[in-house]
Amino acid sequence: RYYDQLCSIEPKFPFSENQICVTFTWKDAFDKGSLFGGSAKLALASLGYEKTCVLFNCGALASQIAAEQNLDNDEGLKAAAKHYQFASGAFQHIKDTVLSALNREPTVDISPDTVGTLSLIMLAQAQEVFFLKATRDKMKDGIIAKLANQAADYYGDAYKQCQYKDTLPKEVFPVLAAKHCIMQANAEYHQSILAKQQKKFGEEIGRLQHAADLVKTVASRYDEYINVKDLVDKINRALTAAKKDNDFIYHDRVPDLKDLESIGKASLVKSTPVVVPLSQKFTDLFEKMVPLQVQQSVSVYNQRKADVVNRLIAQMREATNLANGVLASLNLPAAIEDLSGDTVPQSILNKSKSVIEQGGIQTVDQLIKDLPELLQRNKEILDESLRLLDEEEATDSDLRTKFKERWQRTPSNELYKPLRAEGTNYHNILNRAVQADGQVKERYQTHRDTIALLCKPESELNAAIPSANPAKTLQGNEVVNVLRTLLANLDEVKKEREQLENDLKSVNFDMTSKFLTALAQDGAINEEAISVAELDRIYGSYTQKVQESVKKQEELLKNIQNAHQDFSKMKQSNNESNLREEVLKNLAVANDNFVELVANLKEGTKFYNELTEILLTFQNKCSDIVFARKTERDELLKDLQQSIAREPSAPSIPLPTYQTTSAGGSKPAASSTPTPAPRTMVGTKPQPPARPPPPVISAASSSSSASAPSGTAAAPAAAPAPAPAPGASAPAASTAPSQAQGPPYPTYPGYPGYCPMPMPMGYNTYMYGQYNLPYAPSPVYQNPGQAPYPAPQQPGYPFPQQPYYPQQ
Repeated sequence: RYYDQLCSIEPKFPFSENQICVTFTWKDAFDKGSLFGGSAKLALASLGYEKTCVLFNCGALASQIAAEQNLDNDEGLKAAAKHYQFASGAFQHIKDTVLSALNREPTVDISPDTVGTLSLIMLAQAQEVFFLKATRDKMKDGIIAKLANQAADYYGDAYKQCQYKDTLPKEVFPVLAAKHCIMQANAEYHQSILAKQQKKFGEEIGRLQHAADLVKTVASRYDEYINVKDLVDKINRALTAAKKDNDFIYHDRVPDLKDLESIGKASLVKSTPVVVPLSQKFTDLFEKMVPLQVQQSVSVYNQRKADVVNRLIAQMREATNLANGVLASLNLPAAIEDLSGDTVPQSILNKSKSVIEQGGIQTVDQLIKDLPELLQRNKEILDESLRLLDEEEATDSDLRTKFKERWQRTPSNELYKPLRAEGTNYHNILNRAVQADGQVKERYQTHRDTIALLCKPESELNAAIPSANPAKTLQGNEVVNVLRTLLANLDEVKKEREQLENDLKSVNFDMTSKFLTALAQDGAINEEAISVAELDRIYGSYTQKVQESVKKQEELLKNIQNAHQDFSKMKQSNNESNLREEVLKNLAVANDNFVELVANLKEGTKFYNELTEILLTFQNKCSDIVFARKTERDELLKDLQQSIAREPSAPSIPLPTYQTTSAGGSKPAASSTPTPAPRTMVGTKPQPPARPPPPVISAASSSSSASAPSGTAAAPAAAPAPAPAPGASAPAASTAPSQAQGPPYPTYPGYPGYCPMPMPMGYNTYMYGQYNLPYAPSPVYQNPGQAPYPAPQQPGYPFPQQPYYPQQ
């Protein structure tokens, strides 16, 4: 069923790497992998590859089912032969289609050579099953020998195909060789029996010797795969008995093996072709989904079909209306029923009863009353749909005017063109419906009084019809009888026409399968040729019936008019009778108009209800696209606002001259932008502070520093200072650094502002070997705006705490 489903959806879904990309992965069935890697596998975005692999498993499973059958009964033998042949057909189908399905080199297990060999192996096993069936049924030895010889031939061909190819598992080769020898031995054994029956005792011994050699080879080489002990014993017993009889009785010469006649072959098996669906329980999950070409062809076909059906129905209705009009103008059948002149004709009574049963004038009034409500509902849905489009389009235009070229998206007026066209089409449909409603209402007002008269009881109806006393009685007249017969025939034609119309409406034929077949065979669909041929086949007989019905009606109306002329001549005319006949004609016309009005009004109600569903779908479509455009608009507005916020609010302003002059009075090089103070940047390498010049050391400070006690830790302000470099001079005490200094600690990525253990204020990062520092630091070299480090020295050290460097 899965394979059938794949075949069903293949022409419906564009499975490929560029469209519907679904990757199917399968492992090689015969590759067991290696110690350092798994088995070979192939992943392709190809539905044909999936079908091939699934069909391969179907064939493999069928062979397993066949191998598990009980071959001791007929049911098991039949099932085994059936499944082996199915498996052979599956592998043969893969061999024929795998290269075109994959468009690349397949894995070894589904390569044409491998599956061709597998197909032959399955066919050989199926032939062997028929050999067992013939043996079990004790058929003639000549037939059994041919069946066995054919099976041996299949096994031999399969062995030859894979003998020099490392495609199938290695245990397959000895089994194929053993099977070939066994089936050949069986063929020789049964052919020896046939030779014995024909008194050819030497040939019997020669064939048995060959059979014994074959099974001996199997027993010696392939005993671990197949046990042939019973067959060996059977052949040896037959050979011993044949030699004994020949030695003592017949003394027939034993011919050489090459001189023996070849045994014939009889093949009773063939590969079962793969015909979709394979499963009897298959149900297409995507039955209603067809390719776009097929869908378009079906749509055009349905339009052609509707045109044909509507044309035939319109032709029949036009003929019926013509007949009713002719009869009403002749006052038939009321004229021949109203011979007494003082009772209501039976045809008028029947029409009155029919009108009353259908609800009478109240039904027409209610239907006419409902039409404006249905129309208004549809108008409101359509107007609301177009209002959504108008509002979104106006908003889009305003934003496009505001942001100009920054508003980069498709204009709404271009995007909504298909929806606008659809909305205009619905407007035109509603306008035509309003015109049709007006015509129906006008006709109703014309015949309303007469229809109301038909709805009255028989007594009131009789009182409303003028009475007339004819001068002579026409009861039983030949002309009256002819008219009645003709009218009855015309009524029969009308009934047949109604049934024919129902049959035309009920005809339904799905063209999807025909178009799918044409697409699969030719790659294209000639819709016009296929549709015209199919419509002629389906509706040709109906067209002929409609034409016959119209032709028959024309002949009947002609005869009715001629008979009515004779009837009118025989009937005495006066004012009363003329007035009565006019009223009866109006009643007949009113009945026809009532039937037509009800049909038209019901059809209009159905039209408005169906249009409501279509307009609701249109409204949902408009609502969805407006919502999507609104979401897109909000995201675009957000991006624009962020972009505007990131733009500079004013151009760069140069600083005054006095702010750009250094402390020494020299002017720096001109720059278009002010130089910002250095700051710590996350993710960049921190730069050390500028090295301050060492101060000048006086004798007093040196002596005071030397007299400091060594057992106590000095305060941060009295801590020893770094030793000056030779030849350096100290700046004035009030001199500050020429530019702002950054913090003297590094900043690590991800930890902005991280401050490690502070260094002492007198510590110079550019000096080495600072162990005995005889002078105190100057507080003027602190960074501007940075407070002195409050951390005290650890007790027990006479000099600032230094990083530990182990001495080598």
